[in-house]
Amino acid sequence: MAGKLKLEINTAFKMHGLTLRSDACKYLVDVLLPVNEVEREDVLDKIIDVIQKQPLSSSLIQRSICENAVQECQAEHEDSEISLLVFDAFSVPRFTYVQDRKKFVMSSSLGLPDPALHGTALDKAALFLDRYSVLHQRTLRHDLFMKPALGSLPDDHSKKFQLQPVEYLVGSTARLQDVIVLGMLTQLKEGKWFLEDPTGTIQLDLSQASFHNGLFTDNSFVLAEGWYEDNIFHVEAFGFPPAEPASTTRAYFGNLNFFGGSSSTCSKSSAKLRKLEEENPDAMLVFVADLWLDNAKVMEKLRELFSGYSDFPPLAFILCGHFLSCPAGQSHIKELKEGFRTLSEIITEFPPLLSSSKFIFVPGPEDAGHPSIFPRPAIPNSITKEFRQKVPGAVFTSNPCRLQYCTKEIVVFREDIVTKMCRNCVRFPTDADIPLHFTKSVISQAHLCPLPLHVCPVYWAYDAGLRLYPLPDLVVCADKFDPFTQSHADCTVTNPNSVKITCSPLQEPIGLCLHHGFIECSQGFGP
Repeated sequence: MAGKLKLEINTAFKMHGLTLRSDACKYLVDVLLPVNEVEREDVLDKIIDVIQKQPLSSSLIQRSICENAVQECQAEHEDSEISLLVFDAFSVPRFTYVQDRKKFVMSSSLGLPDPALHGTALDKAALFLDRYSVLHQRTLRHDLFMKPALGSLPDDHSKKFQLQPVEYLVGSTARLQDVIVLGMLTQLKEGKWFLEDPTGTIQLDLSQASFHNGLFTDNSFVLAEGWYEDNIFHVEAFGFPPAEPASTTRAYFGNLNFFGGSSSTCSKSSAKLRKLEEENPDAMLVFVADLWLDNAKVMEKLRELFSGYSDFPPLAFILCGHFLSCPAGQSHIKELKEGFRTLSEIITEFPPLLSSSKFIFVPGPEDAGHPSIFPRPAIPNSITKEFRQKVPGAVFTSNPCRLQYCTKEIVVFREDIVTKMCRNCVRFPTDADIPLHFTKSVISQAHLCPLPLHVCPVYWAYDAGLRLYPLPDLVVCADKFDPFTQSHADCTVTNPNSVKITCSPLQEPIGLCLHHGFIECSQGFGP
């Protein structure tokens, strides 16, 4: 029996152009032997399908690859009913773009050390190199910069541009016209701006520069166009690297799981999750920003909100800090515990919500427990222990965090990032459409926080937790700026706002429909 099964397994792999090592084949025989003969062929096909989606370096399949594929198939079977998953920023996969292979590879497979909270100087350098490499390879694939194929006819209607490194300018003694450079905008000397890439730095003259849409901040990556002479790059126009929809990214790099979770493939490739999503068109997530647990008016409004949703419980309430109206000094932790105790009592008043909905808590920069460095860990267990015992569906996660609803990918970030980017602009936009400028900025930068590290500190080794690549379906930036919803490159950016509410009942909420998932954002819970 085992010999016949071994032959079937080897034949199935050979039909897909793969060859099994002897130990890998023996392992699959042990796995499939207990399976019913009727289901065995389907299970084997699923294992092969998972293996083909992995980034294989050879057609010779090792046992470790088979073990990972079997575990993934088992996890998909067990978790097929789990439609909402939460990933903290510290568990986000770390990929590095390898120029020679033109693909993303897990950093661990390149021999890089595991990330540490307090990284080394190499981690800081890698932070900016990784940001640059992601944008550089994405820009080179854009139609405006892609080199024409050999033998193709010239198209007079489409002008092609060529990116030049900084060293190309520095090494030239003649005047260069119509030069385009991708680099990081930085102020290395007081009052003087420079453009930096991995090959060097060059001083800029911005006196005649025009700026496209976006918030151009210190440490943001830009496309600078202009002319070069006498060691000065005279910029005529600034733009951001072109954005790329997630579908285009996956067309180049396959179904790699950049988002998070145990699976090696992204949720978009799961037929079961897609079917589950289509079967639940009314699934809902509710976002609340600045939930002040120490304010009686806020808690009363929250009780009204829960009362309205009790008949139709949403999948989850995503509750963002700050959880106190102002820092309470030495009594901060005591008041926070008391606030969560009051919140648990309110939730238990509504059994349908308690049994059917998750309560996901994203800390704000001023909440107790950790310094204001991103990614910010969850509120400590010592503060939330009693609450988690009373509310089993409570999840305390990092800031930012990632939510996966079936095939939908959502990033939640609690920070006054719009305000900070406006304050740190090289040149403030002439029009007042800040939401449009902000949306294009974070999407084009493929990063939640394209600001200097002294303005918005980041743990160097965990910068991948703030990366937006490939683009998610929804980015929730809880900021004290006015509420807005903007879309760009098939990605929606929204701000549920933390503006104080002075009217009663609650203001009309913002509504977003993401295909079959309805995302509703409250407009703040200040009194």
